[in-house]
Amino acid sequence: MATAAQRRIKSVSYAKYGYIFILPFFIVYFLFMVYPLFETFRMSLYGNGADKDSIKLGISIQHYMGFQNFRDILFKDGRNTADFFASIKNTLIIWGGNFLPQISLSLLLAVWFTDLNVKMPGKGFFKVVMYMPNIITATSVAGLFYTLLGADTSSVWYTIFHGPKSNFDQNLLLGLTSVWPARLIVMFIQIWMWFGNTMIMLMSGIQGINESLFEAAEIDGANAHQTFWRITFPLLKTIMVYTLLTSMIGGLQMFDIPYMLNGGTIIPSIKTVACFIYEKATGTKAAKAYGWAGAASVIMFFITAILGALVFYVQRDKDAIEKKRKRKEAMKEAKRRARGGGFSI
Repeated sequence: MATAAQRRIKSVSYAKYGYIFILPFFIVYFLFMVYPLFETFRMSLYGNGADKDSIKLGISIQHYMGFQNFRDILFKDGRNTADFFASIKNTLIIWGGNFLPQISLSLLLAVWFTDLNVKMPGKGFFKVVMYMPNIITATSVAGLFYTLLGADTSSVWYTIFHGPKSNFDQNLLLGLTSVWPARLIVMFIQIWMWFGNTMIMLMSGIQGINESLFEAAEIDGANAHQTFWRITFPLLKTIMVYTLLTSMIGGLQMFDIPYMLNGGTIIPSIKTVACFIYEKATGTKAAKAYGWAGAASVIMFFITAILGALVFYVQRDKDAIEKKRKRKEAMKEAKRRARGGGFSI
């Protein structure tokens, strides 16, 4: 039993200091993540810029429109509706076209670099070189490829191939009218930038697999192909899902490369949803469509959430779900027997 002196001693709690240390993160997160998200939802419900009277007065008056902006973008406004769905199509094509080769190349290199049987000098050097494009900003990369492939007279491509029959004065190699050359170049840039980062993540996943599994497979006579498909690939499921989700979110938000690849002029064949939103939000004073930009952002938010949920649903662990279901049934059965009283025979 505690004495009176012991009861008078107050316990010291240091929990508040932990909250103080993490407070700056939550303040920054709220100001730059949570608040803009709610502001985007609010903006999507208001009018598209200033009307004639407010322009004359030099002010901008927002008008509540409910879900009218969503109806305009998805169904009613012909040109903008077609433009919005075309930007979604471009975004999905460019993302899918760069993700599949990227994950295949990254997985191949990750398996190769982590294979102890592969004796190659300079592995560390190649890992660093392959990761380096990822640390360069997307704007710099777009400027680099614009310098290489642009129609400007100072570009490398123009210098090499410019001649009497060249049409570079009217068009970029990227093709203001040609669709697939521009898309393929953006896909290549995305692969070049991100395959090193994906490779490093997959390598960390492979190195986290218990080595005894590979040793047992080698003792049993499994070849490299069988080891990969029966051990390595199934156990990389978690990191693969993470890679797919992060790539999908980044791909649906793609903006820098398509916007800067033509020197700041958005090419229709590679106009992504982010470029569409930027165009609407940064028009002239009389044509700024903040409501449409906000509505398009909200639509993409839900598309991303739905696709993410589908990824989790497809990749769910069915065995774990079945075990959880049986455990719940057993608990219900135990409660039912307890309410019935006595033991069942």
